[in-house]
Amino acid sequence: MSDSYVECLVKQKTPTVKVFLKILFMVLTVLFFLLFFVVGFLALIMAVVCGVLSYFMTLECSIEYEYLYVDREISIDKISAQKKRKTIEKLNTEKIEILAPVNSWHLDEYRNRELKQKDYSVGYEAQPDQRYMLIYNNEMKVLLSPNSAFVAAIKSVAPRKVFTD
Repeated sequence: MSDSYVECLVKQKTPTVKVFLKILFMVLTVLFFLLFFVVGFLALIMAVVCGVLSYFMTLECSIEYEYLYVDREISIDKISAQKKRKTIEKLNTEKIEILAPVNSWHLDEYRNRELKQKDYSVGYEAQPDQRYMLIYNNEMKVLLSPNSAFVAAIKSVAPRKVFTD
């Protein structure tokens, strides 16, 4: 059994809506806190609520995904604001049907299937597109943005399922 270990860290692009909401909740927190001195206790409660919402939006605005490949298993972790880490997927390489670039012709027969789609990639289509699609156990499509070492590690254990065209 080969003991290989590869990790890849990908920062997801933050949607402008989330950035807008984060700034909005921060401004509302300050405004409600200043209104506390004029209006009273209700404004303080609203300031606390907006402050909590602002904190959670800050966590959602800075998301990174870490892909780990260890011993025929892919683990995908979500890192929020470089503070919280949570393992969100564990994928066994034996159940992978195909791993190929998003625009690859190898994925043509999988495009019309109704599968759950999960996006753990950078979140946008770059030029050239470096994202990969992984079809797992005929249950879900997973979008990833791995580096070449990560793809090569998976290809070493499943050479007929991984394509790099």
